[in-house]
Amino acid sequence: MNLNSINITEIVEQTKAQLQEDKTLTPALKMSIELILVIVVMLASKLGLNSKNSSIPPSKDINREKQTKAKSDKLAGGQKGRTGKTLTQTETPDEIEVILVDRDMLPQGRYREVGFQKRQVVDIDISKVVTEYQAQILENAQGKRFEGEFPEGVNSPIQYGVGVKAHAVYLSQYQLLPYNRIEEYFADQLGLPVSAGSLFNFNEQAAALVKSSGAEDIIKTALQSPHQTLHVDETGINIGGKRRWLHGASTTWWTYFYPHEKRGKIAMDDADILPHFSGVLCHDHWKPYYQYTKCQHALCNAHHIRELERAWEQDGMQWAKALQTLLKDMNKHQIDNPNLDEDTKRQYLTQYQKILAAGEIECPAPDENSRIKGQRGRLKRTKSRALLERLRDYQDDVLRFLTSTAVPFTNNQGENDIRMTKVHQKISGCFRSMQGAEMFCLIRSYLSTCRKQYVSASLALELLFKNQLPDVFIEDKAE
Repeated sequence: MNLNSINITEIVEQTKAQLQEDKTLTPALKMSIELILVIVVMLASKLGLNSKNSSIPPSKDINREKQTKAKSDKLAGGQKGRTGKTLTQTETPDEIEVILVDRDMLPQGRYREVGFQKRQVVDIDISKVVTEYQAQILENAQGKRFEGEFPEGVNSPIQYGVGVKAHAVYLSQYQLLPYNRIEEYFADQLGLPVSAGSLFNFNEQAAALVKSSGAEDIIKTALQSPHQTLHVDETGINIGGKRRWLHGASTTWWTYFYPHEKRGKIAMDDADILPHFSGVLCHDHWKPYYQYTKCQHALCNAHHIRELERAWEQDGMQWAKALQTLLKDMNKHQIDNPNLDEDTKRQYLTQYQKILAAGEIECPAPDENSRIKGQRGRLKRTKSRALLERLRDYQDDVLRFLTSTAVPFTNNQGENDIRMTKVHQKISGCFRSMQGAEMFCLIRSYLSTCRKQYVSASLALELLFKNQLPDVFIEDKAE
């Protein structure tokens, strides 16, 4: 029998009613049976969940089928007007090797040179470069010595240079390679011994420079600007075997990550961005975000689409399917026509409210008469009813994308930015300490921001170790 064809909630409610009518059962046995029924409902609700109706990632879908794209009329390959990334010959090659014609193989006669046919081979040469600085020592007649000054930062008889540090941090904090693999890389490719301790020191130095250079403050100040949509999200991280939280705040140009022991408002206040923000805050309806009242709120409709799918598939809610279709249609219409006229917006709003009104009939609130004697508080809602009430009570935040072109349909920006921190967890398993998590967040905030500003991670790190910042930070600071 197909589980989806069974109304689990209805059967459970009927069973509960029969239990109440049965006078032969003891109160203790009734309570035990009711507890079992709750467990049955919980297990049954999980069996039909997948990436389309819950937050389960697609990789964990059982028997996942690859979706085939609709056939296109376009020819295979790059399309007309596309900017390709193929290799092109350069006018300034590093080396030129002239290939002469073997004249011994030519027929007898007189020949003159008319030109060359050029072919170029692009290759790499990975090697270490050792620069020796020799500071001259002069001595006067009285025996007093005067020495030349070494360049700034050259402090030891032997030390690693900026290139090594930047490259190591790039591999560790951007490409997320474990320390032992980076050690092997430097030893195999460069013949350079770099210990795990040195790698940690490089990362620690990079994180300290993000702070001391002012890059962290510039990022946070930019994210506090009221004339934008700020995307926020949070995810669990493992620090020393304990559950902790990583918070992310981002826009299309700036990114900031912050680790904390807490998940709620205390952590957000400590990050010191949201208390000063008065623009539009886009999130997934995590309730602590609503404690910030200076800003407007926009809810992620990707979550609503999945929850509506679950309400339709598992609870058979017709209103949920209708509202899901309407939200998708709104989004498509908004993309095709960014500046919707007021009449169209009113029509959509009317349809939205009409569907919710139908939902009130199809999925009513719990009957207060069903309250058990002595029971206090709000009666428990089904998932479909709770979703209906949220979409009704937070209507303005759900439809914020329809009234403001600067607000997107989803919170994908925030979720995409924070996703690489989950990749780090899969590779490394955990952070050993809060200090390590803080270092990672500072460096990733800086690198993510630089990438958004079209500055490569390698160049960004090289500038950082030279005590410089990309121009965008300097320009923003000047503003």
